Amino acid sequence: EGAGNPAIPVHGDNLVYVIYTSGSTGKPKGVATRHRSLLNRLVWMQQAHGLVAGDVILQKTPFSFDVSVWEFFWPLMNGARLAVAAPGDHRDPARLIELIRRYAVTTIHFVPSMLQNFISGDDTQTCTTLRRILCSGEALPMELQRKMLRQFHWAKLFNLYGPTEAAIDVTQWVCKNDTHGSVAIGQPISDTKTHILDTDLNLIPQGVAGELYLGGVGLARGYLDRRGLTAERFVADPFDEKGGRLYRTGDLARWRGDGQIEYLGRRDNQVKVRGFRIELGEIETQLLLQPGVREAVVVARRGTGGARLAAYVSAHAGKNLDIPVLREALSKVLPDYMIPATVMVLDSLPLSPNGKVDRRMLPKPEFANRGRYEAPQGEMEEVVATVWAEVLGIGQVGRNDNFFALGGHSLAILQVQQKLEQILSIALPLRLYFENPQLVDIVRVLQEKRSLVSEKSAGLRGIANLLDLLES
Repeated sequence: EGAGNPAIPVHGDNLVYVIYTSGSTGKPKGVATRHRSLLNRLVWMQQAHGLVAGDVILQKTPFSFDVSVWEFFWPLMNGARLAVAAPGDHRDPARLIELIRRYAVTTIHFVPSMLQNFISGDDTQTCTTLRRILCSGEALPMELQRKMLRQFHWAKLFNLYGPTEAAIDVTQWVCKNDTHGSVAIGQPISDTKTHILDTDLNLIPQGVAGELYLGGVGLARGYLDRRGLTAERFVADPFDEKGGRLYRTGDLARWRGDGQIEYLGRRDNQVKVRGFRIELGEIETQLLLQPGVREAVVVARRGTGGARLAAYVSAHAGKNLDIPVLREALSKVLPDYMIPATVMVLDSLPLSPNGKVDRRMLPKPEFANRGRYEAPQGEMEEVVATVWAEVLGIGQVGRNDNFFALGGHSLAILQVQQKLEQILSIALPLRLYFENPQLVDIVRVLQEKRSLVSEKSAGLRGIANLLDLLES
């Protein structure tokens, strides 16, 4: 072997790495990133943050996650130091605090879910060497931003956004306290284009939600050996006469009045419930604004009664969450079809190895009243309870249960009305079902209706008998 480096020419469009991301079909996609894309990202980062020889970056992100790329290369390109954490250390707040103090770490990255765990640990106030805390990978909750700015007042907090398909990050927001309801993802980095477009690829006005498209030097070559998928996600740029490309992120966003981009959630995180199209991220944002809520995620679960929303939340240390109070707070800012049918309180939300919320590991939602169960009494209560259970697709219904608290909605209550009319031969206006959502109450109304019908029937029979006598 020769002693010198091999004389292999490398140009900007050569591949620098391939990182696999999960696919909606279950088959991972290999994102093929170019040298020029990564270089642009790293040069921008140095221009924006200016590492110096005294800086120390803690490399703790698993190398299957693209944030690890800048953790490795950025300090080494600029004469700073690199401290490498052991595998698994990124999930241990106590270990991270120890490493930060030992190596005098100045710069660190967190996925927001992991940052939440980190600042909840003991002794975080001793991490006084930190100067830059960068967040990306998922939405940064407003309450977490406020807490970080208060708790780490000596450091700067940055919120970055970007898919693997665009060389790690494409926008940045320097966090500060403001009056907006959510944390911005900022503005595009150098040589990067961000467009918010409608379904016909038209530009959308300020304040209106649309899909976020990305362009510029940061775009990946495409997906390794997936030409069809590459053509689907990397589309022609209608605003570039030179034939450039745009990447369809699948993320919903809008321009704020101050020129910053606000992330609204995944386009494929939209669900239809009772015919209404719902953005789950909007519900999650409102949950995170409630006092005491530390983490929140909302999913749609399909059952016998159709799709229903289930929310999972965790509380700040020392706080207890009152589910009826949470539901009442949501009802003041969201329409009824966006109120989760159930809210489950967990110690913490399950996380994937990359530190993001792992929705697949969430427990099965409990669509049932959480109060004391009392069995139905009498034949009519048992009939109504059976119909409720059948329509809602749940196991048992008690006499004190509330139809809507069990996950019921307007379409489901219409099914109940129709079934009970067939079984009991009692016709009630739909309005009475809404006005009497508790099982024992609607049964009382049904019994009163039956009694009234019986009295009328008895009266009619009496008149008929009298007429028979007169005719005879």
